[in-house]
Amino acid sequence: MKTAFALTAVAALAAKVYAVPPSCFSVKLGYPCCSSANVPVAYTDNDGNWGIENGDWCGIPEVETCWSEKLGFPCCSSPSAPVQYTDADGKWSVENGDWCGIPKSGGSGGSGGYNPGGSGGYNPGGSGSGSGSGSGNGDYTIGSQYRHNGNPFKGVEFFINPYYVDEVDKAIAQMTNSSLKAKAEKMKTFSNAIWLDTIKNMNEWLERNLKGALAQQNASNKNVLTVFVVYDLPGRDCHALASNGELLANDSDFARYKSEYIDVIETHLKKYKSQPVVLIVEPDSLANMVTNLENTPACADSEKYYMDGHAYLIKKFGVLDHVAMYLDIGHAFWLGWDDNREKATKVYKKVIDSGSPGKVRGFADNVANYTPWEDPTLSRGPDTEWNPCPDEKRYLQAMYKDFSGAGIKSVYFVCDSSRNGHKTDRKHPGEWCNQTGVGIGERPKANPVSGMDYLDAFYWIKPLGESDGTSDESAARFDGYCGHETAMKPAPEAGQWFQKHFEQGLENANPPL
Repeated sequence: MKTAFALTAVAALAAKVYAVPPSCFSVKLGYPCCSSANVPVAYTDNDGNWGIENGDWCGIPEVETCWSEKLGFPCCSSPSAPVQYTDADGKWSVENGDWCGIPKSGGSGGSGGYNPGGSGGYNPGGSGSGSGSGSGNGDYTIGSQYRHNGNPFKGVEFFINPYYVDEVDKAIAQMTNSSLKAKAEKMKTFSNAIWLDTIKNMNEWLERNLKGALAQQNASNKNVLTVFVVYDLPGRDCHALASNGELLANDSDFARYKSEYIDVIETHLKKYKSQPVVLIVEPDSLANMVTNLENTPACADSEKYYMDGHAYLIKKFGVLDHVAMYLDIGHAFWLGWDDNREKATKVYKKVIDSGSPGKVRGFADNVANYTPWEDPTLSRGPDTEWNPCPDEKRYLQAMYKDFSGAGIKSVYFVCDSSRNGHKTDRKHPGEWCNQTGVGIGERPKANPVSGMDYLDAFYWIKPLGESDGTSDESAARFDGYCGHETAMKPAPEAGQWFQKHFEQGLENANPPL
Protein backbone atom coordinates (compact mmCIF):
# COMPACT_ATOMS: atom_id res chain seq x y z
CA MET A 1 0.00 0.00 0.00
CA LYS A 2 1.16 3.49 -0.64
CA THR A 3 2.52 5.60 2.17
CA ALA A 4 -0.29 8.09 1.65
CA PHE A 5 -2.66 5.50 3.03
CA ALA A 6 -0.98 5.78 6.42
CA LEU A 7 -2.25 9.33 6.76
CA THR A 8 -5.31 9.67 8.87
CA ALA A 9 -8.49 10.34 7.01
CA VAL A 10 -8.81 13.83 8.43
CA ALA A 11 -5.26 14.83 7.52
CA ALA A 12 -5.54 13.43 4.04
CA LEU A 13 -8.80 15.17 3.28
CA ALA A 14 -7.85 18.48 4.90
CA ALA A 15 -5.49 19.20 1.99
CA LYS A 16 -8.28 19.10 -0.59
CA VAL A 17 -9.56 22.12 -2.48
CA TYR A 18 -13.33 22.25 -2.01
CA ALA A 19 -15.18 22.14 -5.31
CA VAL A 20 -17.83 19.81 -6.65
CA PRO A 21 -17.72 19.29 -10.40
CA PRO A 22 -20.82 17.68 -11.88
CA SER A 23 -19.13 14.52 -13.19
CA CYS A 24 -16.95 12.94 -10.50
CA PHE A 25 -16.44 15.23 -7.54
CA SER A 26 -13.01 13.91 -6.48
CA VAL A 27 -11.16 14.65 -9.75
CA LYS A 28 -10.79 18.36 -9.08
CA LEU A 29 -9.78 17.57 -5.53
CA GLY A 30 -6.72 15.70 -6.71
CA TYR A 31 -8.07 12.18 -6.32
CA PRO A 32 -9.35 9.73 -8.92
CA CYS A 33 -12.85 8.41 -9.20
CA CYS A 34 -13.44 4.94 -7.90
CA SER A 35 -14.02 2.36 -10.58
CA SER A 36 -17.53 1.62 -9.40
CA ALA A 37 -20.33 3.13 -7.39
CA ASN A 38 -20.31 -0.14 -5.43
CA VAL A 39 -16.88 0.43 -3.83
CA PRO A 40 -17.23 0.24 -0.01
CA VAL A 41 -17.51 3.64 1.70
CA ALA A 42 -14.41 4.25 3.87
CA TYR A 43 -15.11 7.86 4.75
CA THR A 44 -17.81 10.49 4.16
CA ASP A 45 -17.52 14.27 4.22
CA ASN A 46 -19.34 17.23 2.70
CA ASP A 47 -17.94 16.42 -0.73
CA GLY A 48 -19.27 12.91 -0.90
CA ASN A 49 -18.41 9.28 -0.19
CA TRP A 50 -14.78 8.14 -0.32
CA GLY A 51 -13.42 4.71 -1.01
CA ILE A 52 -9.94 3.18 -1.38
CA GLU A 53 -8.56 1.60 -4.53
CA ASN A 54 -4.93 0.68 -5.27
CA GLY A 55 -3.89 2.07 -1.90
CA ASP A 56 -5.26 5.59 -2.57
CA TRP A 57 -8.39 7.57 -1.83
CA CYS A 58 -10.96 7.70 -4.61
CA GLY A 59 -14.29 9.42 -4.90
CA ILE A 60 -17.23 7.04 -5.14
CA PRO A 61 -19.34 8.13 -8.14
CA GLU A 62 -22.79 9.30 -7.17
CA VAL A 63 -25.34 7.69 -9.44
CA GLU A 64 -28.13 10.21 -9.41
CA THR A 65 -31.26 8.28 -10.21
CA CYS A 66 -33.80 10.77 -8.97
CA TRP A 67 -32.38 14.30 -9.08
CA SER A 68 -35.79 15.69 -9.93
CA GLU A 69 -37.38 14.34 -6.75
CA LYS A 70 -35.63 17.11 -4.84
CA LEU A 71 -37.60 19.53 -7.00
CA GLY A 72 -40.93 17.84 -6.39
CA PHE A 73 -41.12 15.75 -9.56
CA PRO A 74 -40.51 12.02 -10.14
CA CYS A 75 -37.69 10.52 -12.18
CA CYS A 76 -38.46 9.12 -15.61
CA SER A 77 -38.42 5.35 -15.90
CA SER A 78 -35.56 5.34 -18.39
CA PRO A 79 -32.55 7.47 -19.33
CA SER A 80 -33.76 7.17 -22.92
CA ALA A 81 -37.06 8.94 -22.26
CA PRO A 82 -37.68 11.57 -24.97
CA VAL A 83 -36.45 15.02 -24.00
CA GLN A 84 -39.29 17.55 -23.88
CA TYR A 85 -37.44 20.48 -22.30
CA THR A 86 -33.98 21.28 -20.97
CA ASP A 87 -33.04 23.73 -18.24
CA ALA A 88 -30.24 24.30 -15.77
CA ASP A 89 -31.28 21.30 -13.69
CA GLY A 90 -31.30 18.75 -16.45
CA LYS A 91 -33.45 17.18 -19.09
CA TRP A 92 -37.19 16.78 -18.63
CA SER A 93 -39.74 14.43 -20.13
CA VAL A 94 -43.38 13.54 -19.48
CA GLU A 95 -44.60 10.17 -18.20
CA ASN A 96 -48.07 9.27 -16.98
CA GLY A 97 -49.11 12.82 -17.55
CA ASP A 98 -46.50 14.39 -15.27
CA TRP A 99 -43.11 16.04 -15.68
CA CYS A 100 -40.23 13.72 -14.83
CA GLY A 101 -36.48 14.18 -14.68
CA ILE A 102 -34.47 12.02 -17.07
CA PRO A 103 -31.92 10.09 -14.95
CA LYS A 104 -28.30 11.16 -15.21
CA SER A 105 -25.10 9.94 -13.62
CA GLY A 106 -22.79 12.01 -11.49
CA GLY A 107 -23.23 15.21 -9.56
CA SER A 108 -26.27 16.57 -7.92
CA GLY A 109 -27.74 18.48 -10.82
CA GLY A 110 -28.35 22.17 -10.80
CA SER A 111 -29.40 24.34 -7.96
CA GLY A 112 -32.92 25.10 -9.04
CA GLY A 113 -36.29 23.79 -9.99
CA TYR A 114 -37.76 22.97 -13.35
CA ASN A 115 -38.58 25.45 -16.04
CA PRO A 116 -40.41 23.80 -18.91
CA GLY A 117 -40.06 27.00 -20.89
CA GLY A 118 -36.26 26.74 -20.92
CA SER A 119 -34.02 26.70 -23.96
CA GLY A 120 -35.88 25.41 -26.96
CA GLY A 121 -39.10 25.32 -24.95
CA TYR A 122 -42.52 26.72 -25.66
CA ASN A 123 -44.20 30.07 -25.44
CA PRO A 124 -47.63 29.27 -24.07
CA GLY A 125 -49.01 32.74 -24.46
CA GLY A 126 -50.68 34.40 -27.41
CA SER A 127 -50.87 32.29 -30.52
CA GLY A 128 -48.71 29.52 -29.15
CA SER A 129 -45.76 30.18 -31.42
CA GLY A 130 -42.19 31.06 -30.53
CA SER A 131 -39.96 29.76 -27.79
CA GLY A 132 -39.82 30.27 -24.07
CA SER A 133 -36.92 31.31 -21.94
CA GLY A 134 -35.71 30.89 -18.40
CA SER A 135 -32.95 29.38 -16.36
CA GLY A 136 -34.90 27.07 -14.09
CA ASN A 137 -34.28 28.85 -10.82
CA GLY A 138 -36.50 26.51 -8.85
CA ASP A 139 -38.48 29.30 -7.28
CA TYR A 140 -41.72 27.93 -5.89
CA THR A 141 -42.28 30.96 -3.68
CA ILE A 142 -45.93 31.91 -3.48
CA GLY A 143 -46.15 35.66 -3.91
CA SER A 144 -48.73 38.26 -3.10
CA GLN A 145 -52.40 37.88 -3.89
CA TYR A 146 -53.21 37.94 -7.61
CA ARG A 147 -56.43 39.67 -8.59
CA HIS A 148 -58.20 39.30 -11.90
CA ASN A 149 -58.93 42.64 -13.49
CA GLY A 150 -61.21 42.19 -16.44
CA ASN A 151 -60.63 39.42 -18.97
CA PRO A 152 -58.65 36.64 -17.18
CA PHE A 153 -57.23 35.38 -20.50
CA LYS A 154 -55.73 38.73 -21.44
CA GLY A 155 -52.11 39.65 -20.73
CA VAL A 156 -51.06 36.26 -19.41
CA GLU A 157 -49.13 33.21 -20.58
CA PHE A 158 -51.07 29.97 -20.89
CA PHE A 159 -49.82 26.91 -19.01
CA ILE A 160 -49.19 23.86 -21.18
CA ASN A 161 -50.93 20.67 -20.08
CA PRO A 162 -48.10 18.10 -19.55
CA TYR A 163 -50.46 15.14 -19.77
CA TYR A 164 -51.57 16.24 -23.23
CA VAL A 165 -47.97 16.73 -24.35
CA ASP A 166 -47.34 13.11 -23.36
CA GLU A 167 -50.43 11.92 -25.25
CA VAL A 168 -49.39 13.77 -28.39
CA ASP A 169 -45.85 12.36 -28.21
CA LYS A 170 -47.30 8.85 -28.11
CA ALA A 171 -49.56 9.71 -31.03
CA ILE A 172 -46.62 10.98 -33.08
CA ALA A 173 -44.80 7.70 -32.46
CA GLN A 174 -47.65 5.93 -34.30
CA MET A 175 -47.46 8.19 -37.37
CA THR A 176 -45.47 7.67 -40.56
CA ASN A 177 -46.55 10.74 -42.52
CA SER A 178 -43.98 13.51 -42.00
CA SER A 179 -46.46 16.30 -42.70
CA LEU A 180 -48.89 14.93 -40.13
CA LYS A 181 -46.07 14.57 -37.59
CA ALA A 182 -45.12 18.22 -38.07
CA LYS A 183 -48.72 19.29 -37.44
CA ALA A 184 -48.88 17.13 -34.34
CA GLU A 185 -45.68 18.66 -33.00
CA LYS A 186 -47.34 22.07 -33.16
CA MET A 187 -50.16 20.79 -30.97
CA LYS A 188 -47.76 20.58 -28.05
CA THR A 189 -47.29 24.36 -28.11
CA PHE A 190 -50.94 25.19 -27.44
CA SER A 191 -52.70 25.25 -24.10
CA ASN A 192 -55.77 23.23 -23.21
CA ALA A 193 -57.76 22.61 -20.06
CA ILE A 194 -56.89 20.09 -17.38
CA TRP A 195 -59.93 18.00 -16.44
CA LEU A 196 -60.47 17.16 -12.77
CA ASP A 197 -63.00 14.45 -13.58
CA THR A 198 -62.61 12.21 -10.53
CA ILE A 199 -61.53 12.71 -6.93
CA LYS A 200 -58.42 10.68 -7.66
CA ASN A 201 -57.49 12.70 -10.73
CA MET A 202 -58.11 15.93 -8.88
CA ASN A 203 -55.73 14.85 -6.10
CA GLU A 204 -53.09 13.85 -8.64
CA TRP A 205 -53.46 16.75 -11.06
CA LEU A 206 -54.53 19.93 -9.34
CA GLU A 207 -51.62 20.84 -7.08
CA ARG A 208 -48.83 19.48 -9.27
CA ASN A 209 -49.99 21.64 -12.19
CA LEU A 210 -50.54 24.68 -10.00
CA LYS A 211 -47.00 24.19 -8.76
CA GLY A 212 -45.68 23.79 -12.30
CA ALA A 213 -47.41 26.99 -13.39
CA LEU A 214 -46.01 28.77 -10.34
CA ALA A 215 -42.45 27.73 -11.21
CA GLN A 216 -42.95 28.94 -14.78
CA GLN A 217 -44.41 32.21 -13.53
CA ASN A 218 -41.58 32.90 -11.11
CA ALA A 219 -38.96 32.04 -13.74
CA SER A 220 -40.49 34.22 -16.47
CA ASN A 221 -41.85 37.05 -14.33
CA LYS A 222 -45.06 36.75 -16.33
CA ASN A 223 -48.43 35.72 -14.96
CA VAL A 224 -49.19 32.14 -16.01
CA LEU A 225 -52.83 31.10 -16.34
CA THR A 226 -53.96 27.53 -15.71
CA VAL A 227 -57.42 26.37 -16.80
CA PHE A 228 -59.13 23.49 -15.00
CA VAL A 229 -62.46 21.78 -15.65
CA VAL A 230 -64.44 21.02 -12.48
CA TYR A 231 -66.40 17.91 -13.43
CA ASP A 232 -67.60 15.45 -10.79
CA LEU A 233 -71.16 16.31 -9.72
CA PRO A 234 -73.25 13.46 -8.27
CA GLY A 235 -75.27 11.98 -11.11
CA ARG A 236 -72.98 13.63 -13.66
CA ASP A 237 -74.16 13.76 -17.29
CA CYS A 238 -77.63 12.58 -16.35
CA HIS A 239 -78.84 12.45 -19.97
CA ALA A 240 -75.86 10.52 -21.36
CA LEU A 241 -74.24 7.17 -20.67
CA ALA A 242 -70.76 7.63 -22.14
CA SER A 243 -69.47 10.02 -19.48
CA ASN A 244 -71.33 9.11 -16.30
CA GLY A 245 -69.30 9.96 -13.22
CA GLU A 246 -68.14 8.19 -10.09
CA LEU A 247 -70.62 9.82 -7.69
CA LEU A 248 -74.28 8.83 -7.58
CA ALA A 249 -77.20 11.17 -7.02
CA ASN A 250 -77.64 10.61 -3.30
CA ASP A 251 -76.91 12.45 -0.06
CA SER A 252 -73.83 10.46 0.90
CA ASP A 253 -72.11 11.00 -2.44
CA PHE A 254 -73.05 14.68 -2.36
CA ALA A 255 -71.31 14.91 1.01
CA ARG A 256 -68.24 13.35 -0.62
CA TYR A 257 -68.46 15.83 -3.50
CA LYS A 258 -68.31 18.69 -1.03
CA SER A 259 -65.72 17.37 1.43
CA GLU A 260 -63.44 15.25 -0.77
CA TYR A 261 -63.64 17.24 -3.98
CA ILE A 262 -64.76 20.89 -3.74
CA ASP A 263 -63.22 21.54 -0.31
CA VAL A 264 -59.90 20.05 -1.39
CA ILE A 265 -59.86 22.16 -4.55
CA GLU A 266 -60.60 25.23 -2.43
CA THR A 267 -57.65 24.45 -0.12
CA HIS A 268 -55.20 24.24 -3.02
CA LEU A 269 -56.57 27.34 -4.71
CA LYS A 270 -56.23 29.34 -1.51
CA LYS A 271 -52.65 28.17 -1.16
CA TYR A 272 -51.60 29.10 -4.71
CA LYS A 273 -53.02 32.61 -4.49
CA SER A 274 -50.40 34.46 -6.53
CA GLN A 275 -51.28 33.03 -9.95
CA PRO A 276 -54.35 33.32 -12.19
CA VAL A 277 -56.74 30.39 -12.47
CA VAL A 278 -59.84 29.80 -14.60
CA LEU A 279 -62.41 27.13 -13.75
CA ILE A 280 -64.81 25.72 -16.35
CA VAL A 281 -67.65 24.48 -14.18
CA GLU A 282 -69.48 21.16 -14.58
CA PRO A 283 -70.07 20.78 -18.34
CA ASP A 284 -73.59 19.74 -19.43
CA SER A 285 -75.06 19.88 -15.92
CA LEU A 286 -77.16 23.05 -15.92
CA ALA A 287 -78.09 22.66 -19.58
CA ASN A 288 -79.64 19.34 -18.59
CA MET A 289 -81.64 21.17 -15.94
CA VAL A 290 -83.06 23.37 -18.69
CA THR A 291 -84.13 20.68 -21.18
CA ASN A 292 -84.14 17.20 -19.62
CA LEU A 293 -85.82 17.35 -16.22
CA GLU A 294 -89.17 16.13 -17.50
CA ASN A 295 -88.04 13.49 -19.99
CA THR A 296 -85.09 11.91 -18.17
CA PRO A 297 -85.66 10.42 -14.69
CA ALA A 298 -81.93 10.46 -13.95
CA CYS A 299 -81.89 14.23 -14.43
CA ALA A 300 -84.86 14.68 -12.12
CA ASP A 301 -83.02 12.58 -9.52
CA SER A 302 -79.92 14.76 -9.93
CA GLU A 303 -81.63 18.17 -9.82
CA LYS A 304 -81.10 18.81 -6.10
CA TYR A 305 -77.43 17.91 -6.26
CA TYR A 306 -76.77 19.90 -9.42
CA MET A 307 -78.38 23.03 -8.02
CA ASP A 308 -77.01 22.74 -4.48
CA GLY A 309 -73.61 21.68 -5.81
CA HIS A 310 -73.32 24.82 -7.92
CA ALA A 311 -74.40 27.03 -5.03
CA TYR A 312 -71.79 25.40 -2.81
CA LEU A 313 -68.88 25.73 -5.24
CA ILE A 314 -69.75 29.31 -6.23
CA LYS A 315 -69.68 30.31 -2.57
CA LYS A 316 -66.30 28.59 -2.18
CA PHE A 317 -64.50 29.62 -5.38
CA GLY A 318 -66.32 32.81 -6.28
CA VAL A 319 -64.80 34.79 -3.42
CA LEU A 320 -61.20 34.03 -4.48
CA ASP A 321 -59.73 37.04 -6.25
CA HIS A 322 -57.38 35.02 -8.47
CA VAL A 323 -60.03 32.55 -9.65
CA ALA A 324 -62.49 33.23 -12.49
CA MET A 325 -65.40 30.86 -13.12
CA TYR A 326 -67.39 30.12 -16.24
CA LEU A 327 -70.60 28.08 -15.98
CA ASP A 328 -71.29 25.72 -18.86
CA ILE A 329 -74.19 26.67 -21.16
CA GLY A 330 -74.16 23.80 -23.64
CA HIS A 331 -74.09 24.91 -27.27
CA ALA A 332 -76.17 26.48 -30.01
CA PHE A 333 -78.07 23.32 -30.89
CA TRP A 334 -78.93 22.58 -27.27
CA LEU A 335 -80.18 25.85 -25.83
CA GLY A 336 -80.31 28.04 -28.94
CA TRP A 337 -84.09 28.00 -29.45
CA ASP A 338 -86.07 30.90 -28.01
CA ASP A 339 -87.97 28.83 -25.43
CA ASN A 340 -84.82 27.05 -24.25
CA ARG A 341 -82.96 30.34 -23.87
CA GLU A 342 -85.85 31.74 -21.87
CA LYS A 343 -85.74 28.77 -19.49
CA ALA A 344 -81.96 28.91 -19.34
CA THR A 345 -82.00 32.56 -18.29
CA LYS A 346 -84.12 31.69 -15.25
CA VAL A 347 -82.02 28.66 -14.30
CA TYR A 348 -78.66 30.42 -14.53
CA LYS A 349 -79.89 33.55 -12.74
CA LYS A 350 -81.18 31.38 -9.88
CA VAL A 351 -77.93 29.43 -9.65
CA ILE A 352 -75.71 32.51 -9.63
CA ASP A 353 -77.87 34.21 -6.99
CA SER A 354 -77.77 31.08 -4.82
CA GLY A 355 -73.97 31.25 -4.71
CA SER A 356 -73.78 34.78 -3.30
CA PRO A 357 -71.47 36.35 -2.21
CA GLY A 358 -69.44 34.29 -4.68
CA LYS A 359 -69.17 35.74 -8.16
CA VAL A 360 -69.12 34.16 -11.61
CA ARG A 361 -67.17 35.72 -14.49
CA GLY A 362 -69.35 34.25 -17.20
CA PHE A 363 -70.18 31.19 -19.26
CA ALA A 364 -68.50 28.49 -21.37
CA ASP A 365 -70.10 27.31 -24.60
CA ASN A 366 -69.52 24.47 -27.07
CA VAL A 367 -67.53 22.46 -24.52
CA ALA A 368 -66.61 19.11 -26.10
CA ASN A 369 -68.87 19.91 -29.06
CA TYR A 370 -68.40 20.56 -32.76
CA THR A 371 -70.69 23.48 -33.60
CA PRO A 372 -68.86 25.95 -35.88
CA TRP A 373 -68.22 29.47 -34.69
CA GLU A 374 -69.82 30.79 -37.89
CA ASP A 375 -71.85 28.86 -40.43
CA PRO A 376 -73.30 31.17 -43.08
CA THR A 377 -74.91 28.21 -44.85
CA LEU A 378 -77.42 27.81 -42.01
CA SER A 379 -80.36 30.00 -41.06
CA ARG A 380 -83.60 29.72 -39.15
CA GLY A 381 -85.57 27.19 -41.12
CA PRO A 382 -86.49 23.50 -41.46
CA ASP A 383 -82.86 22.40 -41.77
CA THR A 384 -82.13 23.76 -38.30
CA GLU A 385 -85.54 22.93 -36.80
CA TRP A 386 -86.18 26.68 -36.80
CA ASN A 387 -83.28 27.40 -34.47
CA PRO A 388 -82.50 31.15 -34.66
CA CYS A 389 -78.96 30.48 -33.41
CA PRO A 390 -77.46 27.91 -35.82
CA ASP A 391 -73.84 28.66 -34.95
CA GLU A 392 -71.95 29.63 -31.79
CA LYS A 393 -71.52 33.28 -32.72
CA ARG A 394 -75.25 33.87 -33.09
CA TYR A 395 -75.88 31.78 -29.98
CA LEU A 396 -73.61 33.92 -27.81
CA GLN A 397 -75.01 37.13 -29.25
CA ALA A 398 -78.49 35.99 -28.22
CA MET A 399 -77.39 34.70 -24.80
CA TYR A 400 -75.57 37.94 -24.06
CA LYS A 401 -78.75 39.89 -24.71
CA ASP A 402 -80.91 37.46 -22.69
CA PHE A 403 -78.61 37.16 -19.68
CA SER A 404 -77.88 40.88 -19.51
CA GLY A 405 -81.58 41.66 -19.76
CA ALA A 406 -82.31 39.29 -16.88
CA GLY A 407 -80.00 41.19 -14.55
CA ILE A 408 -77.04 38.81 -14.54
CA LYS A 409 -74.22 41.19 -13.68
CA SER A 410 -71.21 39.56 -15.33
CA VAL A 411 -71.89 38.16 -18.81
CA TYR A 412 -68.72 37.07 -20.58
CA PHE A 413 -67.99 33.97 -22.59
CA VAL A 414 -65.22 31.52 -23.41
CA CYS A 415 -65.87 29.35 -26.47
CA ASP A 416 -64.35 25.90 -26.88
CA SER A 417 -62.74 26.00 -30.33
CA SER A 418 -60.75 22.77 -30.07
CA ARG A 419 -62.88 20.78 -32.53
CA ASN A 420 -65.11 23.17 -34.47
CA GLY A 421 -62.83 24.42 -37.23
CA HIS A 422 -64.32 22.17 -39.91
CA LYS A 423 -67.98 21.41 -40.41
CA THR A 424 -68.46 17.78 -39.44
CA ASP A 425 -70.42 15.14 -41.32
CA ARG A 426 -73.22 15.01 -38.77
CA LYS A 427 -76.68 14.86 -40.32
CA HIS A 428 -78.33 16.39 -37.29
CA PRO A 429 -76.74 19.21 -35.27
CA GLY A 430 -77.49 17.34 -32.07
CA GLU A 431 -74.93 14.64 -32.90
CA TRP A 432 -72.12 14.95 -30.36
CA CYS A 433 -70.07 11.74 -30.28
CA ASN A 434 -66.72 11.40 -32.13
CA GLN A 435 -68.01 13.14 -35.24
CA THR A 436 -66.32 12.42 -38.57
CA GLY A 437 -65.02 15.42 -40.46
CA VAL A 438 -63.67 16.95 -37.27
CA GLY A 439 -61.11 19.75 -37.53
CA ILE A 440 -59.22 21.88 -35.02
CA GLY A 441 -60.62 25.38 -34.72
CA GLU A 442 -59.24 28.75 -33.72
CA ARG A 443 -56.19 28.72 -31.47
CA PRO A 444 -56.49 29.77 -27.82
CA LYS A 445 -56.41 33.55 -27.56
CA ALA A 446 -58.01 36.42 -25.69
CA ASN A 447 -60.48 38.92 -27.20
CA PRO A 448 -60.53 37.05 -30.52
CA VAL A 449 -63.46 38.78 -32.24
CA SER A 450 -63.66 42.50 -32.94
CA GLY A 451 -66.92 44.02 -31.77
CA MET A 452 -67.60 41.24 -29.25
CA ASP A 453 -65.97 42.57 -26.11
CA TYR A 454 -68.00 40.09 -24.08
CA LEU A 455 -66.18 37.15 -25.73
CA ASP A 456 -63.21 36.70 -23.41
CA ALA A 457 -61.48 33.95 -25.38
CA PHE A 458 -61.36 31.07 -27.75
CA TYR A 459 -59.81 28.23 -25.78
CA TRP A 460 -59.31 24.47 -26.15
CA ILE A 461 -61.36 22.99 -23.33
CA LYS A 462 -61.88 19.46 -24.68
CA PRO A 463 -58.52 18.13 -25.93
CA LEU A 464 -58.63 16.86 -29.51
CA GLY A 465 -57.84 13.13 -29.56
CA GLU A 466 -59.67 12.16 -26.40
CA SER A 467 -62.73 10.08 -27.19
CA ASP A 468 -66.29 11.19 -26.50
CA GLY A 469 -67.43 7.62 -25.82
CA THR A 470 -67.10 4.01 -26.88
CA SER A 471 -68.71 2.55 -29.98
CA ASP A 472 -68.78 -0.92 -28.40
CA GLU A 473 -72.48 -1.71 -28.05
CA SER A 474 -71.77 -4.31 -25.37
CA ALA A 475 -69.99 -1.80 -23.10
CA ALA A 476 -71.73 -0.64 -19.93
CA ARG A 477 -71.21 3.01 -20.88
CA PHE A 478 -72.22 2.68 -24.53
CA ASP A 479 -74.40 5.59 -25.65
CA GLY A 480 -76.48 5.24 -28.79
CA TYR A 481 -75.11 8.48 -30.23
CA CYS A 482 -71.67 6.86 -30.38
CA GLY A 483 -73.10 4.23 -32.70
CA HIS A 484 -74.68 6.66 -35.15
CA GLU A 485 -73.61 6.78 -38.77
CA THR A 486 -71.46 9.89 -38.44
CA ALA A 487 -69.72 8.80 -35.23
CA MET A 488 -66.23 7.52 -36.03
CA LYS A 489 -65.67 3.84 -35.23
CA PRO A 490 -64.22 1.87 -33.59
CA ALA A 491 -63.97 4.31 -30.70
CA PRO A 492 -62.56 3.74 -27.20
CA GLU A 493 -64.17 4.74 -23.90
CA ALA A 494 -64.71 8.42 -23.12
CA GLY A 495 -61.46 10.16 -22.27
CA GLN A 496 -59.23 7.49 -23.80
CA TRP A 497 -56.98 8.32 -26.72
CA PHE A 498 -58.57 8.06 -30.17
CA GLN A 499 -55.72 8.17 -32.70
CA LYS A 500 -57.78 8.21 -35.89
CA HIS A 501 -59.97 11.07 -34.65
CA PHE A 502 -56.88 13.04 -33.62
CA GLU A 503 -55.26 12.63 -37.04
CA GLN A 504 -58.41 13.72 -38.86
CA GLY A 505 -58.61 16.79 -36.62
CA LEU A 506 -55.06 17.73 -37.63
CA GLU A 507 -55.76 17.29 -41.34
CA ASN A 508 -58.93 19.42 -41.22
CA ALA A 509 -57.54 22.17 -38.99
CA ASN A 510 -58.98 25.60 -39.77
CA PRO A 511 -56.92 27.75 -39.68
CA PRO A 512 -54.39 25.17 -40.93
CA LEU A 513 -51.61 24.07 -38.58
